[in-house]
Amino acid sequence: MTRFALTVEFDGRPFMGWQRQSHGPSVQQAIEEAAASIVQEEVSCQAAGRTDAGVHALAMRAHLDIARPIAPFRLMEALNARLRPAPVAILACEVVADDWHARFSCLGRAYEYRIVNRRAPLTLARGLAWQVPQPLDADAMHAAAQLLVGRHDFTTFRSVHCQSASPVKTLDRLDVQRDGDRVIVSTAARSFLHHQVRSMVGCLAMVGLGRWTSDDLADALHAADRQRLALNAPPDGLYFTDARY
Repeated sequence: MTRFALTVEFDGRPFMGWQRQSHGPSVQQAIEEAAASIVQEEVSCQAAGRTDAGVHALAMRAHLDIARPIAPFRLMEALNARLRPAPVAILACEVVADDWHARFSCLGRAYEYRIVNRRAPLTLARGLAWQVPQPLDADAMHAAAQLLVGRHDFTTFRSVHCQSASPVKTLDRLDVQRDGDRVIVSTAARSFLHHQVRSMVGCLAMVGLGRWTSDDLADALHAADRQRLALNAPPDGLYFTDARY
């Protein structure tokens, strides 16, 4: 049995998320079925993160075990051929140690959230970014974001469906930058709660719109109450960008 590590890019729009679902297609299912058709054996694919429906990935890390002898490059090429026309691509494939695990060996994860801040409708970025037509103050958003960096109880920013054992997480980085009409929110941590990034972005957008102050954000954090959440940003703009090992 050989364990292969994959780097996966995908457009999340057609999927119910990474994890297999009984009510719709998933990225995990697409890769497992493609692999099974190549090696003629049942294959299980585990990932560094479980993205929600509509969330994208630039470099998701995953692994699968295969009994049949096959070279990494050949496996990657065959997977990409079988995955078409689904918007999933295997960017890299390598053999790793048997005890390497895409999820449990991961020391850190990074996400990027893309906002298009303009009044004109989205065309090329439709479904791939969150459009906010009112002007956003990215500098105010960045300053407020620093209140969330560090170790906190993130209950306010946690989905009621979150299965994490604890709401306490350590946020390593949360940056907001403007590039023309795009506002990019970048964040990194060892792990995140369900909906944490989208919830943080939604509240930062309220700061950028001038509807919340930094004090309002701090009060919401310290309340540790989901009812104090201002807004949960849509999945369209969220991208899994990196897994650190």
